[in-house]
Amino acid sequence: MLPGRSPAILILSFSIHSIDIKITVYIDTESQGEQGPFNEIEQYSNHVRYLSAMPIYLLNEELIFPDPDEGSEEGILAVGGDLSPDRLLLAYEQGIFPWYSPPDPILWWSPNQRCVLFAEKLKVSKSMRNMFNQKKFTVSFDKSFVEVVRKCQNAKRNEEGTWITEEIIAAYTNLHDLGIAHSVEVWEGEMLVGGLYGVSMGTMFFGESMFANSSNASKVGFITLVQVLQKRGFKVIDCQVYNDHLGTLGAENISRKVFHKLLREALDHTTIQGSWSFMLEEQQR
Repeated sequence: MLPGRSPAILILSFSIHSIDIKITVYIDTESQGEQGPFNEIEQYSNHVRYLSAMPIYLLNEELIFPDPDEGSEEGILAVGGDLSPDRLLLAYEQGIFPWYSPPDPILWWSPNQRCVLFAEKLKVSKSMRNMFNQKKFTVSFDKSFVEVVRKCQNAKRNEEGTWITEEIIAAYTNLHDLGIAHSVEVWEGEMLVGGLYGVSMGTMFFGESMFANSSNASKVGFITLVQVLQKRGFKVIDCQVYNDHLGTLGAENISRKVFHKLLREALDHTTIQGSWSFMLEEQQR
């Protein structure tokens, strides 16, 4: 919503990953039209009622986001839009990321508390050091991007369903084709047993999801990635939302303000675009 325009208001609620989301959507009627946005949004919600005073902005085809500091208490900043490469890159440049579950609309998040891992604070336990010494797994970068994303999609998690839809897979595959999204694969023999994927801009890696079909496989992939990126000047891995698994590796919450400062510093550096397979090859020499 642009300054000076009178908004229409739509109040709705729904759940995502067992989190009850209760928001007020402010709609720019001059650019959206009087009725269209309501028809578009109401199809996603069975319960409409007043539950939050924070504005959540409804996006249209224009490539623009509200100020990331205007996110709701839950961290939601905007609703709608699309997952085009241009919009996704604009989002990541501002510390915004998509997270939603069909049939709900695309939700754009800018959490007040951001989970990150500072590369210098990476924790590698004694048991994990033993795991590396055993050479049970081998690791590759950007060898099987789509397969990694699909295995993340099918991973068993505590919450119901998955947020990795076919639309998400197509969107991040597009970013991979542009050399912006990357995957880490962990192999046990010829079998892909763990991995993760995310987006890289400047010297920041934005982790999206990981999976493990063998004990500690995702940790091996994550630790390897952090160690390789640290040697190339990466200081921060964005983990988005804290969980205990990430905590064991050294991840912590920081404020949105601090995160944006770190992001601005990272974006001052050139993005390493294209396949990252050479990074491991160089390290193994």
